[in-house]
Amino acid sequence: MTDTAEQSRADATRARLLEAAVSAFAERGFHGTTTRDIAAAAGLSPAALYVHHKSKEELLYLISRSGHDHVLRVVQDAIASSDDPATALRRVVHDFVVTHARDHTTTRVVNYELAALSPEHLAEIRDVRHRIEQAIRQLVETGVAAGVFDTPDPRMAGAALLSLGIDVGRWYRDDGDWSPEYVAAQYAEMALRIVGAR
Repeated sequence: MTDTAEQSRADATRARLLEAAVSAFAERGFHGTTTRDIAAAAGLSPAALYVHHKSKEELLYLISRSGHDHVLRVVQDAIASSDDPATALRRVVHDFVVTHARDHTTTRVVNYELAALSPEHLAEIRDVRHRIEQAIRQLVETGVAAGVFDTPDPRMAGAALLSLGIDVGRWYRDDGDWSPEYVAAQYAEMALRIVGAR
């Protein structure tokens, strides 16, 4: 087997383990999930997990880091899409909510299993979360300064907007009454009311 084929096979196995870990953590929680559970869900032997990952915590970190980095890009891209704060906020909330609804299982793991991360990994994730929060707050502050938004506390408004989107991952189900796009459109309009858009 060539090095490229071996690398491709190893990458596919790591991806299967990450996917299995997301499902197991979402179903049982980090502490309720064993490495055997993850390996079995991936169709591998229990020892296979340690060939590809140092620990169960490393899997959680990789899932969390990837998820948070993706959301940061979504937020930054949406903000950059318009110079008008109201248009940018509508897009941010829409894209943020669609992301959290479409990938609700990973969203639950990424946002509700943070306490299981090592202190070093948690510090990294908190830094990314802070950058997301800061981007939203700055957008709201820009809207207030431009006279487009009227909210007495942009920081609180930003926290409320993020909470709306994050919580979608907790309750959203694929077989529910609403599509991700419908929820996102409704939340985007609610977001404008939260910031007192004029």
